[in-house]
Amino acid sequence: MRAPALYSVAGALLLTTLSAAPAGSTDAVAAPRADEQQGAAVAAARAEAAGITFGNCPKKLDLPATVKCGKVSVPLDYAHPEGKQIRLTVSRMPATHKDPQNSKRRVPTKGALVYNPGGPGSSSLHFPLIGVLPAWKRLAGAYDLVGYAPRGVGPSAPVSCQDPKQFFKGPVDAPTHPTESYKRERIVRAKAYARGCARRTGSALRHYNSLNNARDLDVLRAALGQRKLTFMGASYGTYFGALYATLFPSHVRRMVFDSAVNPDPAQIWYRSNLTQSAAFEGRWADFREWVAKHDRVYGLGDTAEEVLRSYDKVRERLAGKPAGGRVGPGQLQEAFLQAGYYDDYWPARAQALSAYLKGDVKPLVELASPVTEAAAEDENSSAVYTAVECNDAPWPTDWAVWDRDNTQLARVAPFETWDNVWMNLPCAYWQAPRQEPLDVRTGPGEVPPILILAAERDAATPYAGALEMQRRLSGSVLVTERDAGTHGIAYGPNACVNGHVDAYLLEGRLPARQAECAGHPEPKPSAPRKRGHEAAARP
Repeated sequence: MRAPALYSVAGALLLTTLSAAPAGSTDAVAAPRADEQQGAAVAAARAEAAGITFGNCPKKLDLPATVKCGKVSVPLDYAHPEGKQIRLTVSRMPATHKDPQNSKRRVPTKGALVYNPGGPGSSSLHFPLIGVLPAWKRLAGAYDLVGYAPRGVGPSAPVSCQDPKQFFKGPVDAPTHPTESYKRERIVRAKAYARGCARRTGSALRHYNSLNNARDLDVLRAALGQRKLTFMGASYGTYFGALYATLFPSHVRRMVFDSAVNPDPAQIWYRSNLTQSAAFEGRWADFREWVAKHDRVYGLGDTAEEVLRSYDKVRERLAGKPAGGRVGPGQLQEAFLQAGYYDDYWPARAQALSAYLKGDVKPLVELASPVTEAAAEDENSSAVYTAVECNDAPWPTDWAVWDRDNTQLARVAPFETWDNVWMNLPCAYWQAPRQEPLDVRTGPGEVPPILILAAERDAATPYAGALEMQRRLSGSVLVTERDAGTHGIAYGPNACVNGHVDAYLLEGRLPARQAECAGHPEPKPSAPRKRGHEAAARP
C-alpha cells in the first residue's frame, strides 16, 4: 500500500512556500453583512409565497418528460432585495416512492435533495436523471431530486467574458517552464480577459460570488417549500455549502460534502490553487505508475520515469506538428489533467498515447480535440469560474508574486503549475471589488452533523482541506477513501462509501467521527471509451 503522503516532495515544499506567499489581505475575514442577510430573508419569504411552477423543460436541455423545470427569482444584489432580479432555472424529478429492494413497499417522501456539482460554473440541471442508476435508486425513491443552474450559468443570467467564437483558437502551447516572453504574452491575455469580463457584464459582475451562491441556495430552499435544506455538494459545491451552514445554520437538515474544499479564508483562492498544483503532481505520478505496471499493454515504459519520457516525446512532437491540426501540447495537457480527476480515464489516455507513438494519431485526436460545438457553454463556464474566484477574495496584484511562487513550485511540480496560473491570472487584474472571505465555522449544536467525503489522494481538493472542513464544522463526520484519488466519490465504485451516504441521507445514521473505507480497485487496462461518455471537470 502506498504511503499516504499527500503530495510527496512537492507538497512539502509548497507548505513552506505558502507560509510566505502574500496573497493580499488573506488574514482578514468577513462577517455577514446585516443588510444582505436581511435581503436574503426578504427574498426567501417572497420565494416561499410564490413557489415554483414546474412544466416542460426547455428543448435545448434535452431532458425527458419525467423531468420538469421551473424558475426562481433571486436578487442580483441582496443588499437591495427589491431591486433587479435574476431568474435561476431549476429541474426536478419527483420521488418515485419505490424501494428497489422491495417492490411492494411504498417509500414515504423525505422532501427535496438539492445537488450542486461544483465548478464554479457548473450546472446540475441534468442531475435528476441520475435517479435511474442502480446506486441512486434508493435516494430517488425517497427524495425529489433537484438540480439547478447557479447564477451566471447557462440559462440563469449567463455571464460572458469573451466571444465564444474566440474561446477555442486551435492548437496551443503549454510549456512547463515558460520563457519570459511567453509569460509576457500570457499577462497581456489575462488583462484582456479581465477587461472583457468587466465590459460584457458591467456593474453586475461583482454580484457573482460564493456568498450570493449560498444565499441563492436558501431562496431555492424556500421556493421548493422546504423548511430545512437537504443538500449534496461536490468540490466547489462544498465550499458554498459550508458558507450556507455558517449563514443559515437553522435551515440545515442534512448536508453531504463530497471532495471538500479547504474553507480556511487564507486559502481562498490564491493559496488553494498553489496547493492544488502541488497535489496534481502526486496524482500525475499515480497515473504514470499505473501505466508502467501495464507496460505489456501500452509499451510506454515500465517505470514512471520512462512513461514521463514517452509523454514528453509526444508533447514535443505536437509542438512541431499538432495532431489532426487540432491537438497541440495544451490540448494534450488538458486531456491528461482530467486523468488526475478520475482514474477511470486512465486506460483511454494511456491507449491514445501508445497509439500516437506507434503512428496512429486518431485516438489522441478523438480524445483531446476541442469540442467546438460546446464553445459557448465552455466559455460561459470559464467566465463564471473566473468571476466567482476573483470576486471572492483578494489576489496578488503584483506579477512578481505569482512569478516567484509558481517558479519555485514548478521546479518540483511542473505538470499543472503554470496551466493553473494562466487560468487564474485574470484575478490579478480584476476590475470589480474583492470581498474578504467569510470565516466558515459552526459551533456545537448549531447545525445537524454534516457528512464529509474525501479520497486520500484527491488532487483537485487535497485531503488536508477535508480535515480543515471537519475541524470548522462542529459535529461533522469525515469518511475517507484510503489510497484513492478520484475527485467525487459518492455513489461511485466504492460500496463502503455509498453505504455511509445511504445511511445518512435515508436514515440519519452516521459513522464515528472519522470512518475509513478501503480504496476502490484500480482500473483495468482496456481500449478507450467513446468520447461522448467523458466530461471535463475543474474544482
